[in-house]
Amino acid sequence: MTKDTFIGIDLGTSNSVVSYVKQGQAHVVEDAEGRRVHPSVVSFLPDGYVWVGAAARDRFLVDGTNTVFSIKRLIGRRFSDDAVTQIRERVPFDITEGDDGLPRISTRKGVMSMPELSAYILGYLKRLAETELGTTVERGVITVPASFNNLQRERTKEAGVRAGFKTVRILNEPTAAALAYGFGKGLRQRIAVFDLGGGTLDITVLNIHDNVFEVLSTAGDTALGGDDVDVRLAELMAVACLKTHNYDARRDRAAMAKLRRYAERLKVTLSEEDSAVLDVPQVAIDDKGKPLDLTVRLDRAGLDSRIADLVERCIKVFDDALKLADVASPNLLDQVLLVGGSTRIPLVLERLTEYLGKSPRQDIDPMEAVALGAAVHAASLGLAADDVSTPRSTLLDVTPRALGIGIVGSITEAIIARNTTVPIEQTRVFTTSYDNQTMVRIPICQGESRQLGENISLGMLELDGLPPRPRGAVHVAVTFEINTDGILEVRAIDRHTGKKQSVRIVLGVTDPHTDATAGA
Repeated sequence: MTKDTFIGIDLGTSNSVVSYVKQGQAHVVEDAEGRRVHPSVVSFLPDGYVWVGAAARDRFLVDGTNTVFSIKRLIGRRFSDDAVTQIRERVPFDITEGDDGLPRISTRKGVMSMPELSAYILGYLKRLAETELGTTVERGVITVPASFNNLQRERTKEAGVRAGFKTVRILNEPTAAALAYGFGKGLRQRIAVFDLGGGTLDITVLNIHDNVFEVLSTAGDTALGGDDVDVRLAELMAVACLKTHNYDARRDRAAMAKLRRYAERLKVTLSEEDSAVLDVPQVAIDDKGKPLDLTVRLDRAGLDSRIADLVERCIKVFDDALKLADVASPNLLDQVLLVGGSTRIPLVLERLTEYLGKSPRQDIDPMEAVALGAAVHAASLGLAADDVSTPRSTLLDVTPRALGIGIVGSITEAIIARNTTVPIEQTRVFTTSYDNQTMVRIPICQGESRQLGENISLGMLELDGLPPRPRGAVHVAVTFEINTDGILEVRAIDRHTGKKQSVRIVLGVTDPHTDATAGA
């Protein structure tokens, strides 16, 4: 292997996988114990050591306040988001607000951002790859949910930098899975990728023409996944604890965290068996010092009844993806690929089969497909420009959300529409809204609502140094560009003088006030 080896990483909510390509074949990296799938968990020990992966997950029950998980659900989100509020109520570690309005987690090593915590996982995967390859890894492709917004993508890329390698591409997870399925096979198909992981759902419709992968649409939910099933089962256990011991575990974050860990085991068992009996030792200690043990019994039908609404949400997202792709019926798809560990839940497969009118593909490992596809694309990006003999993957992806600005009246004006092929560049012209105005502040957001406050705020664009002139006399051309990583870049220029203006995105600003007026 050369020093320029590229790796592909599926940085998941619950688990992560790292892969590479050697002699034209993609391989999944194993750890010393032969594990190919690594828990996305970081644990901070009293002696200053930091454990990642399976070793960290095993510390969850004994040191939950210093063992961090589900980092991906928090990365790039505002602390004020409803999703963050829900997570804070469910986890045993402390989540606080940073100066930038984004969440931080308190650990034995101090208060850390999500990119810092994600970097521990990425760094661990990088070291595993270097051990197996016997060389330094300096570049990689990291996958993210297709529905990730701009801030989430930026923060993921930042995590790669902190982990010590250059992220050459942020790749959408369903697109990566499609690469693992179809690259180098000479296919001509229209497929859908159904990606249900621990924390997110993505559904992408693609056309495959040989090694060209054209995304027709993508739809998703960044707050829907296996974690939500675990929460439902943990709540069931909490009710059982209340009935058995008259102890409300829902008021005890440590107890609920422990129940969630056992809930995951219950979910896995019921995905393989028709019924399960689970013993949970020492859910908590009562006021007399007595340990409160619990035995939970549940059958498959009981699981199905508790998660049926979550599965129906998946079907609604599938409807949305097909509509965006202008596909009239799911039976017009040649194949549907299942990706993500949560697709192993029987009700998910049953409902999808009913919806599609046929069984989705199950011959691709749902836990490894995304990382394998990321490695395939990483290898293509690592080819020399004059290498015309080695096949390359060509991706035509789309932006999952509209990108717009706030105008007078707290109304959103879309600049780049949802489902637009990326990379994309669009320019709009704005004018000043009052005399002698020298600075314009424009809210930037992602989302489809006409109401600014209902969309995701990305920050505030500030254009300063404008010449003092009458209202409407200054025309500033603002260019919004989404690159191949799905990350936004902004440029601006005064159309009268040709002088470039200073532009900065102020992260964390949510004030909807704007003093710019759209112009021709």
